Amino acid sequence: MSGADPLALDAVDLSEALARGALSAEELMQATLARIEAENPRVNAIVALRDAEDLLAEARAADAAPRRGWLHGVPLAVKDLANAAGLPTSMGSPLFAGEVAKTDDLPIARLRAAGAIVIGKTNTPEFGLGSHSFNPVFGVTRNPYDTARTAGGSSGGAAAALATRMVAVADGSDMMGSLRNPAAFCNVYGFRPSWGRVPGEPEGDSFLHQLATAGPMARSPADLAGLLETMAGRDPRQPHGLPAERFSDAIGQDVRGRRIGWLGDWGGAYALEPGIAELCEAALQRFEDLGAQVEPLAPPFPAGDLWQSWTTLRAWAVAAALAELYACADKRAQIKPEALWEAERGLKLSAMEVHRASVIRSRWFAQAASLFERFDALALPSAQVWPFPADRRWPERIGTREMDTYHRWMEVVVPASLAGLPALAVPAGFGAAGLPMGLQLVGPRGADADLLALGHAYHEATRWPQRHPSRA
Repeated sequence: MSGADPLALDAVDLSEALARGALSAEELMQATLARIEAENPRVNAIVALRDAEDLLAEARAADAAPRRGWLHGVPLAVKDLANAAGLPTSMGSPLFAGEVAKTDDLPIARLRAAGAIVIGKTNTPEFGLGSHSFNPVFGVTRNPYDTARTAGGSSGGAAAALATRMVAVADGSDMMGSLRNPAAFCNVYGFRPSWGRVPGEPEGDSFLHQLATAGPMARSPADLAGLLETMAGRDPRQPHGLPAERFSDAIGQDVRGRRIGWLGDWGGAYALEPGIAELCEAALQRFEDLGAQVEPLAPPFPAGDLWQSWTTLRAWAVAAALAELYACADKRAQIKPEALWEAERGLKLSAMEVHRASVIRSRWFAQAASLFERFDALALPSAQVWPFPADRRWPERIGTREMDTYHRWMEVVVPASLAGLPALAVPAGFGAAGLPMGLQLVGPRGADADLLALGHAYHEATRWPQRHPSRA
């Protein structure tokens, strides 16, 4: 590419350069491996990296083969909660360290079918629990903007890899903000799709546990749209699916007149560190400059009820996932305290407690649906704290308010997660200490394309990841 850095390109532009022969997959892989060698030691985002010669051989094979899809020849690292055939899936746990996956999970299979070259995994907290990506298998992932601080989680490795240009797009997953917190902390975009948009694995319980979903991360909404098109689409083996859509075709729609409800700190229910609300309000002003209408909103639902429902259903889901490990004393001793706490709470729940939590969730979904009769999107900060020191497990207080659980400081992401609503995390800029922060836009179920279009217009006006890259 005439000396230009291909890693400065977004994935859509990389794909176009590869398609017209301005760049070869081998050249792109060489640049990617060089960037990983230079940047990964300081952030520890990519783990279980494959052998360089094998990757270069696969890239040369891609150059010689017919194009399979828009990701043909594009390097991709898979979050270490998902299976990618031939690579280890540790989930950050010593119980699974070194175990090699025999098959791809469905979203990963779809990415490979589109031509992506899987180069390794991205780091995550143990079992994906908590928004700080550290574990006893691979260590701590650090923030590219300040390596003394966290990159967030659980898609922290993916966010840091994007921010340092080690990859152009990344898969992730989100139960409690895992695509949104790290996007905010690393000045990139994360998108939690409508629940059911991206199917999981059919052996999971798709009827009862509707909290977590896979989704895309990128440095632009256009790249999010492309990756979501590839990952999404019904799987006939699973219920509740949503049809495939051409999100890229809708990305440029006019957003003038869109109505955004600003929920801020939910009437004081969500503690925020100083400067976060103000930065998000400045980001909302950019939407107004684009012709959108922003209106402050009073809390539409009791935050305490949302928290009670969420913590019950989450503990129930974690307990179901960890029950066999917990039942074995030797294995239980190797599980981190936060996961044990969730499992023990979940195992004690009665069926009626779970039912009551589900009723609250249904009530909140109905209330949110009525809000979307007036608004196209609801806005909240993507995180309640700035990136915190990487040697802390989690923030124990926000200002004078004590955090009574390991995840209370992430409460602002619960409204979207509990109702299975799509949520787009956009960069909001930088605070006084030079650390990134983000804003989340929450839409009605199924309105993924509309949110991505809103984010695209904002991105064209701000371009935070391109204007303020990390050191890379």
